[in-house]
Amino acid sequence: MPTLIAIDQGTTSTRTVAFDADLNIIHSKQKEYPLIYPNDGWVEIEPEELMNSVYSTIDPVLDACSDVSALGITNQRETTLVWDSDSGKPVYNAIVWQDRRTAEQCMQLKKDGYEETIKNATGLLLDPYFSATKISWILNNVDGARQKADAGKLRFGTVDTYLLWQLTDGNVYKTDVTNASRTNLYNIHTKEWDSELLKIFNIPKSMLPEVFPSESHYGSFDRGNKTIKITGIIGDQQGALVGQRCFQPGQMKATFGTGCFLMVNSGSEYLQSTSGLLNTLGYGLSGSVPYALEGSIFSAGTIIQWLRDNLEFFSDSAESINLLDERGESNGVLFIPGFTGIGAPHWNAEIRASFYGITRDTTKTDMVTAAFKSLIYQVMDIKEALSIDGIEIKNLSIDGGMAANSSFCQLLSDFLGQEVQVPPSLESTAIGAAIAAGIGAHLFSIENLQNQQSNDATIYRPREKVFIENDLIEWRKFLKALLDAYN
Repeated sequence: MPTLIAIDQGTTSTRTVAFDADLNIIHSKQKEYPLIYPNDGWVEIEPEELMNSVYSTIDPVLDACSDVSALGITNQRETTLVWDSDSGKPVYNAIVWQDRRTAEQCMQLKKDGYEETIKNATGLLLDPYFSATKISWILNNVDGARQKADAGKLRFGTVDTYLLWQLTDGNVYKTDVTNASRTNLYNIHTKEWDSELLKIFNIPKSMLPEVFPSESHYGSFDRGNKTIKITGIIGDQQGALVGQRCFQPGQMKATFGTGCFLMVNSGSEYLQSTSGLLNTLGYGLSGSVPYALEGSIFSAGTIIQWLRDNLEFFSDSAESINLLDERGESNGVLFIPGFTGIGAPHWNAEIRASFYGITRDTTKTDMVTAAFKSLIYQVMDIKEALSIDGIEIKNLSIDGGMAANSSFCQLLSDFLGQEVQVPPSLESTAIGAAIAAGIGAHLFSIENLQNQQSNDATIYRPREKVFIENDLIEWRKFLKALLDAYN
């Protein structure tokens, strides 16, 4: 039976998953690695650690599979690597999408009047989140980097491009449309690297990879006695969009991983957000390249990790469910999860995490519940932003690690006042990469996938008289006060 392999390269771990022809998981291996925090707001990954996590997960999965038809890659998107084209060695650590070190550069570019030009071309805001200012920082701060770049000796890539380069021994230098659309350098209307944006950020075009549809023949690599075709690449959130079969305009998913990302297929016609959401490309499959609207929440799973590792409220993330009040009561305690700024629709790079309302009677349960509710409140803000942009969400399909927390899912449904669906497999991102690879290998198409969505989803429906509206009002007041203080 043919097998599809997906490398799901995430912010804090790599997972390699093998699927059968019906997209059922048959093998899986995961490897975590540490993030590096050199300064306040800086977040990095050591490239060798990243590659070690890839090889240590792909090898046992390949060993367990006899007939591999194709491999797909999905990846953390905006994370930036720059490497020497001759040696293949990175000139600096990978700068993670969460990193905020270029906030001042972004502010200066705004003052210089470039914000609208960038937004109109890319659909994105001018923010440290995206790759362009990270590339500029490396070129301006790493000894000799600018000179090498000007001489055509440096390569930039999001993680997919770097993996592809490494797996093919430096023979393939490509990315896909979804990852390109997250750089602040790619024009999502012309589907090309934008020469005006390259001038604004002072980045040579020679540093940029070729851009292809998500389903393409990206090359092959040898591992052991096997030659594996790479036929799919897609950014992780777009991968989840595909994995959840959101092929029609208006269909929406939310992925609760390191961060939380809500994405809705907005169709073939460009819809400019007026409410602080991002426009991006949803996927490039079967000749279709639809647009998507996205709301980005920077901290989700990282909040739970922080409560576990730094505050030691529980020893295992799964135990957090025991400290989450099932009715959402936090006794007046509020939390703003601004570890690395705050994303949609507020977009403030400087704000930091804060608790409010702590008294002598405050308990762990109050603080954990407040942390979970801060995620729900941000989802509610994004839902309102979508409504302003003319998109009404009747139900929400969610995936990612936090979707396994039934109490959280129920509270999310309660507070949103609408149905929340959890698919039987939470590996939507990896499934999306496998789908891209399968389409690239001509095993199936969007048309024959649309009707294959499982009916086995767990459905959470809102309970009556649970939502604590006053808490939302107070949370928004608290957030506004912090935003005002940091503006």
